[in-house]
Amino acid sequence: MNTPNPASPPPAATLPRIAVLATGGTIAGAAPDAASTAGYQAGALGVGFLVDAVPALASVARIDAEQIASIDSKDLALPLWNTLAARIDALMADPAVDGIVITHGTDTLEETAYALHLVVKGDKPVVLTAAMRPATALSSDGPLNLLNAVTVAAHPAARGQGVLIAFNNRIHGARDVVKTSTYAVDAFQSPELGALGWVQDGRVEFARRVTRSRDAQLAIAATWPPVEVVASYAGVTRTAVDALVAAGVRGLVVAGTGNGSIHATLQAALADAVSAGVAVVRASRVGSGHVMRNGAANDDALGFVSAGSLNPFKARVLLMLALANGIRARDELQRVFDTF
Repeated sequence: MNTPNPASPPPAATLPRIAVLATGGTIAGAAPDAASTAGYQAGALGVGFLVDAVPALASVARIDAEQIASIDSKDLALPLWNTLAARIDALMADPAVDGIVITHGTDTLEETAYALHLVVKGDKPVVLTAAMRPATALSSDGPLNLLNAVTVAAHPAARGQGVLIAFNNRIHGARDVVKTSTYAVDAFQSPELGALGWVQDGRVEFARRVTRSRDAQLAIAATWPPVEVVASYAGVTRTAVDALVAAGVRGLVVAGTGNGSIHATLQAALADAVSAGVAVVRASRVGSGHVMRNGAANDDALGFVSAGSLNPFKARVLLMLALANGIRARDELQRVFDTF
């Protein structure tokens, strides 16, 4: 009787089935030559190219590949989140699918990941990945990132953690992760709490699990309310705030200095915006740490909401979804930010 070789891959029929949804980005980018890592066209290559470039995927999972979009993620339009959320919900309901991987551009990956984390239902793993170097570059990081993302999505420990990011051998939670470099292959970090775990050579290990509740997810926005980001800095005027309020903005997120502190001129404009019915959320431009409620402004008196540890751009995502779900009262908005 033949003894099975323990190093042999499992039969294909026993492998998990992972859906790979491609949206473009640098991971699908093409440059004029292999030495170019900046002058390239993002989203030029299809999902078939990405999957075929990683033969090792066949030993990890059965792959169902779909092209959802072919964009440079800097140009992402919000309806793409609706498309992705709807497709993910359908895959969550399909008993034949065990996990989902989304290939994405790095520029807005953290926003997409957090938006989907807030609205997607079900406990199957959803893992985003990307690349800092185009697919045609020397030492492109995309193929290994894709292999690791599929490995994480196929792993039982990834279930029930919401949306994850697999990048440069680390596993991050959607709420925590931010892009921290314009060029390095370790461009994504979780500055406040650190990575959830790591993946390497087929091994997945979680050091911790996500810390924020997903039990009462928000519904995806049918129509995204207009919410903009403004910044506080030396000599700032109230021009931008007044113009945005006049244009009918529903919410404003301010990227404050330090602990979300705001220049007196800008703070006066934002207080007037609250009086005009605009929701105002106070975040920080610093890059890590949290904004304490009433810590650098009298939020209760001014009607401001604290973003906590969310950066201004993720705070914008949460504020848009809250407003779209009919949550407008300041105290209710603060509970949303304290929860998610």
